[in-house]
Amino acid sequence: TERLLLRSTGRGASMAQVAAEAGLAKGTVYLYFSSKEELLLALFERNIDSFFAALTGMLEGSAPLGIDPILALIQRRMLEPPLLLPLAGRCLGWFGQSVPIEAARAFNEGMAGRLERAGLGLERHFHALRTGDGVALLRHSYALILGFWQTRQGAVTPCAPRPSGTAIDDHAAAFARSCAQDLERALRALWEGTLYREGSRAARRAPKARSDVAV
Repeated sequence: TERLLLRSTGRGASMAQVAAEAGLAKGTVYLYFSSKEELLLALFERNIDSFFAALTGMLEGSAPLGIDPILALIQRRMLEPPLLLPLAGRCLGWFGQSVPIEAARAFNEGMAGRLERAGLGLERHFHALRTGDGVALLRHSYALILGFWQTRQGAVTPCAPRPSGTAIDDHAAAFARSCAQDLERALRALWEGTLYREGSRAARRAPKARSDVAV
């Protein structure tokens, strides 16, 4: 199914195409998913769950943890998989429309649980984070990633067919590379600013130890 979606353009594969790719009758697919959008939401959830499973596994360790392994994990599990961000972008407009309310509620509850577990893990490792800051950091990271991806897509998606190898293609490719580099820098700035600068400010606000205590 994922291979088919990667080959598809425009509105994506139909349910009949999905069924054929999986070797199933179209009616069989509808036994599990009421619409193509619900199927794609399930695929998105499977992809994002892979990231959260790896992140929570990393955070369950007791060894000190810096931000570099976390940023590398974000790169591998969120930015490099070819389907995750396209599905995320399409999922934004589906809730309350093509996705049944029960499926949307189950998805939201699952995401809330993943965020809470990962957020608590971040707060255990990084003492500058207060209660709720771990979840907020993950939400801000996701918003940043999706915003950069949508900006990049708007620049590289043509409004009309054109010959390949044009100056516009070269500009789009350069812009895509620039977006990837800018996103990497922006994510690092977000995490360092949240985890380290907040800690430094907290240390400056903390009362200094008295040096005139009698021994």
